[in-house]
Order: sequence, then structure tokens, then C-alpha cells
Amino acid sequence: MTIAKHVSDSILRRSARGRPALVPYITAGFPKLESLSAQLRALAPHAAAIEIGVPFSDPMADGVTIQGSSRKALDNGVTLRWILDQLGAMTAGNQQATEHWPQQPPLVLMSYLNPVISSFGAGRSSLRSLAQACRGSGVSLLIIPDLPLEESGELREQLHLQGVGLVQLVSPVTPQARARTIAHASDGFLYAVTVTGVTGGSAPAAAAATAVSPNRYLDSLRELSPVPVCAGFGIRTRAHVDALAGHCDGAIVGSALIDAIDKGQDPAALLASMV
Repeated sequence: MTIAKHVSDSILRRSARGRPALVPYITAGFPKLESLSAQLRALAPHAAAIEIGVPFSDPMADGVTIQGSSRKALDNGVTLRWILDQLGAMTAGNQQATEHWPQQPPLVLMSYLNPVISSFGAGRSSLRSLAQACRGSGVSLLIIPDLPLEESGELREQLHLQGVGLVQLVSPVTPQARARTIAHASDGFLYAVTVTGVTGGSAPAAAAATAVSPNRYLDSLRELSPVPVCAGFGIRTRAHVDALAGHCDGAIVGSALIDAIDKGQDPAALLASMV
């Protein structure tokens, strides 16, 4: 099996129903440390994969909603190592873990580069330790939005040695030739940022800052990408998911779920309403 093919298969299996597969995002340790396990179990039945955010003090790609959840999680003492330890306890391949979480979808860890370096360091042996920790914690894919493709080779190599993939991102202003290169270097899926802004902003269908319409942009990515294309940023409602049908393979839902959690609402019910 190629790196992270099981993630691609999970997304394509759900999107075969005619609607984008859903990939929910949550910030680990928000609003409380003990929230993570319950949130993952609740979201699992509706998710092709689950993206888990590592809190960071300066999340440059994220809007105020995820910024706020990151600050709260940091105040709670969340670190990258804590997250990996918690996931390892939940996804260990033993009977107790299977009973604890019987419908586990693939896990995708999203972290900026700073928490990675502060927790593990930047040398080859440090990256090897990170890759081993990801594998031991049941993480299938890693996303690092501020790590350029040209500087990601060593990390990608170490992750691949452990059977873990590295997701690459493209945006509406990425030239097509570069988008093709990025897509062919992406594992599991290609993360298609749908707006020229931060998370929680305009819905993809309303994005006007692209050279082509958002759906034409996604269509072009699907034509050149060897892995499923998942759209993210600004996807908050079932109508937004409806608008993406036929144009991408997956929809990443983040700020809307964080908003629901912050208001004491049920994020799993919100996600189920978008299926």
C-alpha cells in the first residue's frame, strides 16, 4: 500500500455517494484537556478523516475562531507531545483501544512548524523521532502549512519511512504548473485552500479573489492531482458542501465546529447535518 492510500480510499469511498466526504477539524484540548477523546469519538461516524489542530500562539492561516481555540488550549497546557501521547492511548492496537473507539477514521495532525521544532527539534534525528511518534500515535498524515514544498523533503522522507504522509497545500493564486508539482508531492489528499484569506472567512462559493471561479479552480486541481482534492477555509453549512459537490472529493470543516463547541453546542450534530 502506498503512503496514506488508506486515507485517499476513505475519502473516495464516502465521496462516491455524490457529495464531498467530510473532514472535520478540531483544536486539541479545546475547550478542556479531556474534550479530545469525546470529540473524536463523536465525530468519527460522520468523518472520512479527522484533522486535529496543534495549538500555536501565531496561527497565520487561521482566523479569530481558531486563534481563540488555540489560545485556550495553550492555556490548558496542550503541547504537541501531549497530543501524541493522548492519541497513542486512544488508538493503540489492543483490545481495550478497539472497544474504546471502534470506528476510528484516519487521523490527520495539523501543526505549524514552530511547535514541531520546539517539541522535537529540527535535525534529522529529531524529525525521525517525530515520525516515529506520529506512527506510534496512529497519525496517518501531517499538515504543516508554513513549511514550503522545497524545504519539506527531509521531513517527508522520515515520515515515509514510518508509513506516515505529508499533505501539501495549494491556494487560488498558485500557478498551475506549481500546483501540479505540489499535488504530485502530496500524500493522502491535496489541501485546496479556497479563499485568499484565513480560516472562517467567506464561503468558497462566494470567494471572489481568484482568477477563475472557485469551482473551476477545484475542477482544474482534480484534473492534475493524483490524490483526492479536499477544499478548506470557509465551509460552514450544508449549502456550502452542496455547492462543492462534483468539484472536489472532500470538504474540511473547521471554524464552524469550533464555534459550535465554544457555544456549548454539539459539533457532531452540526457535522452530521452536512453529510
